[in-house]
Amino acid sequence: MGSEYAVPTTAELDALYESLKNWGRWGADDQHGTLNHLTAARRAAAARLVRTGESISLAHDLATEPLPEHPHPVQHHMLASGDARDSNGIPGYEAARDHLALEVHGLSTTHVDALSHMFVRGEMFGGRPASEVRSDGARSNTVLTMADGVVGRGVLLDVPRAVGIDFFDNGQVVTVEDLEAAEASEGVRVGPGDVLLVAWGRAARRKERRGFDGFAGLHAECLPWLQDREVAVLGSDGISDPMPFVGTPQWPFPIHQIGITAMGLPLIDNLSLARLGQQCAEDGTWEFLFTMGPLRIVKGTGCPVNPVAVR
Repeated sequence: MGSEYAVPTTAELDALYESLKNWGRWGADDQHGTLNHLTAARRAAAARLVRTGESISLAHDLATEPLPEHPHPVQHHMLASGDARDSNGIPGYEAARDHLALEVHGLSTTHVDALSHMFVRGEMFGGRPASEVRSDGARSNTVLTMADGVVGRGVLLDVPRAVGIDFFDNGQVVTVEDLEAAEASEGVRVGPGDVLLVAWGRAARRKERRGFDGFAGLHAECLPWLQDREVAVLGSDGISDPMPFVGTPQWPFPIHQIGITAMGLPLIDNLSLARLGQQCAEDGTWEFLFTMGPLRIVKGTGCPVNPVAVR
């Protein structure tokens, strides 16, 4: 655990990028990437994990005020409010109406990244050119690949709890050793089609530090492990990549760059995992039914989401 792990070189990440490409693995026209691992049979099996019916939101509230990690907050204003409740022009009809505008990607809003979000050397997943994402949105690899919802077995790996600390600090990274230590501690094994959620302790760190100056995240060595385990979706209480950057030229965000672009692995950023972690620790069960229904944003490269764990 931590900064004793060497920073990978550009050449090493170049090679990793090439070796992990899933381009054409599920056909030349595939735009689902690792979501192909999440089959109907695996969704049905995940539904059988529900024991109590308790549901837990894994999203943060949308921030309407600037935050250090979110300088461009959600713009929320009312088109009609209580003092203008009858302004709709229909006699007897009284209603409030909202308008929202927000930046999807970033370091605060809970959102899912579609496969059109990232490029490496001008290409996105499947070798499609960056020119397919234009000023009005993406022509392929859009968030509509998740329009029918992402439903499957969720697994939470609470890596700080497994190694006996409250949180991973800046300069520390989650390694394969940490992931497997969490598996052993929790008595669970990540497998094909899983929605893997990795907690490094963002809420605990924020409470102690009382501010924002970066994230812990996964070491690039975790990428082959994710490929071998056939993980369908990766989520984190950060952005999966550490910040400040790991320091490799041309590869500031290797989990995003290689995970999304080479592997076709959708990422869920900025999850709220503290409540789920507490509940899992109390009853010793770290698997659950995971559900997420992104908005049907035509040409979208991502979407704010409210994932839910059903236990």
